Amino acid sequence: MTESSTTPAGTPAGKAGATASPPGPPAPHRRGPVVAALMLGMGLAAIDGTIVSTAVPQIVGDLGGLAVFSWLFSGYLLAVTVTLPVYGKLSDTFGRKPVLIAGVVLFLIGSLLCAAAWNMASLIAFRVVQGLGGGALQGTIQTIAADLYPLKERPKIQAKLSSVWAASSVAGPAAGGLLAGYADWRWIFLINLPVGAVALWLIVRHLKEPARTAPRARVRVDWAGALAVFATGALLLTALVQGGVAWPWLSAPSLGLLAGSAVLGAATVVIERRAAEPIIPGWVWRRRTISAVNLALGALGLLMVAPTVF
Repeated sequence: MTESSTTPAGTPAGKAGATASPPGPPAPHRRGPVVAALMLGMGLAAIDGTIVSTAVPQIVGDLGGLAVFSWLFSGYLLAVTVTLPVYGKLSDTFGRKPVLIAGVVLFLIGSLLCAAAWNMASLIAFRVVQGLGGGALQGTIQTIAADLYPLKERPKIQAKLSSVWAASSVAGPAAGGLLAGYADWRWIFLINLPVGAVALWLIVRHLKEPARTAPRARVRVDWAGALAVFATGALLLTALVQGGVAWPWLSAPSLGLLAGSAVLGAATVVIERRAAEPIIPGWVWRRRTISAVNLALGALGLLMVAPTVF
């Protein structure tokens, strides 16, 4: 994965010929710049979920839109959640590096657009753009980290990435409050640009992948499934976020949105069953361990995000 990841021709692996296995993890001294880039990239995705929270009063005071401000979080998380499996498929097909670079660039574009937002609707839309890049950051970084370290050493990189999330949960709200109180809330997004630029330079300069064979003639990405998941989540979130605020819970809009999300959810199941390479394979739900982990992560996300927004 780094500059030393190719095997010299003079080694036994080099003599093995065309059947040689893919290069193993790089030497420890070569991992440093790549690990730094991964931690910076993960920091961008992690802190962006918390740094906005303490600046919401200033944002609402400047742009208005108190009734819909929670979409600053919901829109971002929806985009991240839906795009994670899509980026996973793309990284398996075209490689980790181009997907990660695209994710960082898209995240930085979204950050710049957020800083230039003129009302709450535009800010929410640009937060979704950020989320589209954040999905690539979260998924691809974890995959590259697994590629960098053999199984026995993998807890080392996982501990480093986990420390980034822990630090972001503490530093994010404090930094957001300081920037909003003593500078301007737009700096919350502009501060991503230099950090992302350093991460992007490290990735381009030091992350080296082994040569890949040409992608298959037909790369099957389940776009229909991704769109169905996004639409289902969007309707459900709209019902939950706006219910009791913009309209009563038992009103026609709430019931219509909930019914629509249920219909789209059923359609998503049908689409995924018929897809050649589904975005959410059925075996994911049939394996107890994976299902339990997903439920635990969902509960953990609820416990972390809900109090922050509140």
